[in-house]
Amino acid sequence: MSDPTTPKTDSAAFAEAWDAPQKSALAQAEIDRMTDDIIEALKSVFDPEIPVDIYELGLIYKVDLSDDRDVVVEMTLTAPGCPVAGEMPIWVEEAVKKVEGVKSARAELTFDPPWDPSKMSDEAKLALNMF
Repeated sequence: MSDPTTPKTDSAAFAEAWDAPQKSALAQAEIDRMTDDIIEALKSVFDPEIPVDIYELGLIYKVDLSDDRDVVVEMTLTAPGCPVAGEMPIWVEEAVKKVEGVKSARAELTFDPPWDPSKMSDEAKLALNMF
């Protein structure tokens, strides 16, 4: 006899619910607006040694927006020994926190994969005469 406290994982309803896309607590329009605003905020942060913003430089690897409006930015630097390595993540957090609706922001540095000029947008390459 089966235990009534054990969830039934073999039912068709369970399988359907398991495979169904999960709904966000945020409306799609709100996610879209916040995404655009977060990108604009990231474009306001510049590497002091390069006259191009960090978004176009390709230093932003991932941005996660939770249902609770917490933002985590995974980013890198042009080089591990970058003189602003301790400051740039703070600049990113401060810029993202200014976006309407963002509850908190955290920037995490990674060097995997390492940054290289191929990660730059065409706009950044044009600004740096790298075509």
